[in-house]
Amino acid sequence: MRLTVLSTLFLATTGLSAGSALAAGELNLICAADVVICEQMKGDFEKTHDIKVNMVRMSSGEAYAKIRAEARNPKTDVWWAGTGDPHLQAASEKLTAEYKSPMLDQLQDWAKRQAESSDYRTVGVYAGALGWGYNTEIFKKKGYKEPVCWADLLSPELKGEIQIANPNSSGTAYTALASLVQIMGEDKAFEYLKALNANVSQYTKSGSAPVKAAARGETGLGIVFMHDAVAQTAEGFPVKSIAPCEGTGYEIGSMSIVKGARNMENAKIWYDWALKPEVQSRMKDAKSFQLPSNKSAEIPKEAPRFEDIKLINYDFKTYGEPAKRKELLERWDREIGATAN
Repeated sequence: MRLTVLSTLFLATTGLSAGSALAAGELNLICAADVVICEQMKGDFEKTHDIKVNMVRMSSGEAYAKIRAEARNPKTDVWWAGTGDPHLQAASEKLTAEYKSPMLDQLQDWAKRQAESSDYRTVGVYAGALGWGYNTEIFKKKGYKEPVCWADLLSPELKGEIQIANPNSSGTAYTALASLVQIMGEDKAFEYLKALNANVSQYTKSGSAPVKAAARGETGLGIVFMHDAVAQTAEGFPVKSIAPCEGTGYEIGSMSIVKGARNMENAKIWYDWALKPEVQSRMKDAKSFQLPSNKSAEIPKEAPRFEDIKLINYDFKTYGEPAKRKELLERWDREIGATAN
C-alpha cells in the first residue's frame, strides 16, 4: 500500500502519467521493408517517444523463420512490414498476439480484412501490386522487345537478363509464386517457372534486390512489387514499371506483435503509431511508394494505383496457410531451386 502511494506521489510530482511511465524503455523490432524506410520509421518513432528501438532488417521469410525459432523465448516485440502471407502463417500458428488497435476504424477495407482473417493477429499497413521493372537503356541497346505480359518473360532473347528473389527467403517472390499458381493453375505455373528459369541469372535473397540490380545495369529486368521499381525511377535510374497483361497478384504489407513480447506495452504503442495517417504519409519521403492503409494518409503521386492494374482476386487465406505455403515451397525447391542457374 505504501509503495502504491509513493508511486502515485512520484508520478504526480514529476508530471508523468502511468501510461507514459510504461512507455519508457526499449522495443525490439524486425523491419521487413527496404532499409531506408526502416531507418526513417525508427528515427521518427524515437523522436516522439521515450523508447529506444532495437531494429533488425530482414526479408519476410527470414523474419517468419526467426519468430518461429524463438517461439518459446521471444526476442522480438514487433514485426513491421513485409508481405502478408508469412504474417498470416505466423498468425495461424499462434506465434503472434491478438490486438485490436483503436486505429482499425481508420483503415482501408483491405487492411481491416487482413486483421479480421487473422483473428486480429496482424493488420495491413500498406499494399502494392506485383510486376517488374526493366532497364530501358539495356533493352534499347540490345534491341529487346518491351515485355508487357508474363508470357513475354519467356522470350529466348532474355536469357540471363532476369532476376527474381528466392521464395523461401522473400515474401515478394512467394507472392509471385502464389500469384502464378492462381492465374495459371499449379501444374502450368510450375511449367512456366521451369521455362522462366532459363532466363533467370540469379535468385536473390531480398525481394527488391532484382530491380536494384536492373537499375545499376547489372541485369535487364527484375520481377518485384511495382512500387520498388517506381522507387528506382524516382532515384533517376532508367527503369520502367510494368503490370502484367494477364493479371497479377498483390501484397498487403502487414504488421504483427509477437506473442509473449517482452515489451508488450511498447509494442502496442508502436502498432498504433504506425497506423496513423501522418506516419504513413511520411513513407514517400523514404522513396516508399506503396498504397497506405490509413484512409486519411497521403497517397504518393508515384504510387501504382490498383484501379490502373488488372488484379487477381488474390486468396490471402489459402496461400498464407502453413500447409499450402510449405507444399509450394517444397515443390519450388525440387523443380526450380535444385536446377537453378
